Amino acid sequence: MSKHHLTEISFDSLPLDNSLQQALKDSNFEFCTPIQAESLPVLLDNRDCAGQAQTGTGKTLAFLLASMQRLISQPEIKTQPGKPKVLILAPTRELALQIYKDAELLVKHNDLKLAICYGGKAYEQQKSQFEKPVDILIGTPGRLIDFLKQRLYTLKFAQCLILDEADRMFDMGFINDVRFMLRRLPPPEKRLSMLFSATMAQKVMELAYEHMNNAKLIKIESESPAVERIDQSMYHPANDEKIPLLLGLIKKFQPERSIIFVNTKHAAIRVWEYLMSNDHPSALISGDIQQSKRESLLKKFHDGEYAFLVATDVASRGLHIPDVTHVFNYDLPDLGEDYVHRIGRTARAGNKGHAISFACENYAMNLMDIESYIEKSVPNETITSELLIKPTPRKRLMKQKPRGKPQGGRGKPHHSHGQQRNSNNNRNSNSQRRRRPPNKSNQSTQKSD
Repeated sequence: MSKHHLTEISFDSLPLDNSLQQALKDSNFEFCTPIQAESLPVLLDNRDCAGQAQTGTGKTLAFLLASMQRLISQPEIKTQPGKPKVLILAPTRELALQIYKDAELLVKHNDLKLAICYGGKAYEQQKSQFEKPVDILIGTPGRLIDFLKQRLYTLKFAQCLILDEADRMFDMGFINDVRFMLRRLPPPEKRLSMLFSATMAQKVMELAYEHMNNAKLIKIESESPAVERIDQSMYHPANDEKIPLLLGLIKKFQPERSIIFVNTKHAAIRVWEYLMSNDHPSALISGDIQQSKRESLLKKFHDGEYAFLVATDVASRGLHIPDVTHVFNYDLPDLGEDYVHRIGRTARAGNKGHAISFACENYAMNLMDIESYIEKSVPNETITSELLIKPTPRKRLMKQKPRGKPQGGRGKPHHSHGQQRNSNNNRNSNSQRRRRPPNKSNQSTQKSD
């Protein structure tokens, strides 16, 4: 984190337990970011807080420290199985995992117990977490509600609620699930509630007023907004020029670590296969990638084993991947807000970054909404012949799933619906023939058979 991004408020000046102070020192955290400096004094005074700040400014550390300090200061409340004291809701499994990893760093010197629940992986393993004592429960709404309805845990004893990326909860259609969870908590005046988000739309504010206790609103207006620190450029390629242009720009800029955003999983596979076929080892994440593999790929990208990450918008929010130098919008997103969230993967923590976008034949119409949202025009760049590199033909690396769902069990041939109906009809007629009592005239024949 760059020095100019920090305040003069040091963590050791805050009333935090020694175990938390030691964990901060272990991780080389010395001074607060603006959102931490503004929100932590409020939260440590046991007052609710709704905080708005750009991504990558330390919101996660703020709410983890506040919730852990509250638990540590109440040692008389014992940790029990199935009775978490802190509920942290995140819109995506990637964000939930990132919060969990950050929390692990802070519990090294105390006895707080963590649990995490998210869809797509380790169902039984996640269920078994509630057989042991749990202090802090982190997860996505769907899996948490599933386990709650199975009565694996209760929220009646919760001391803290955290809603992270609250605006994204609305965008992804989770708000009814969130409200379901909130209604199972103690009333707002009997818990500490925190809401953090990159944006604070009216619908988010209404949620805060409804489910929080006179929350203090904190808005951190960056002196240099993230978008202003990003060198943005726009190219207008034909559809068949997009891959050659992408390869040409990679050759020109030699990005150390970049994310390439696309709008569909099929486009993601296509771009990834072209990169791999043209000597650019890359990671691919989309909704169809298994969770265990997705985690492994993100770790390798995070650790620098891959220079490129091809992603759909599943990765555009909540991921903390340091030192992303370039973001490519291979496809322009539909909304200006999504554009800002995408390019916000670079220029984090006060650093500078580059965002390169393609306004192609399919998505050029989105440019007007994007420029209206960011209140500026994105500079246009000329596509020269030197930037168009003829690609090596792509190799099909991703196994395509068969169309349609096979009928029957393992090893049985797939039938069309017509074949299946005919087969059923044949079986029905055969069974009817078998059930029909034999005529006296053919009894002797049947006996001889």
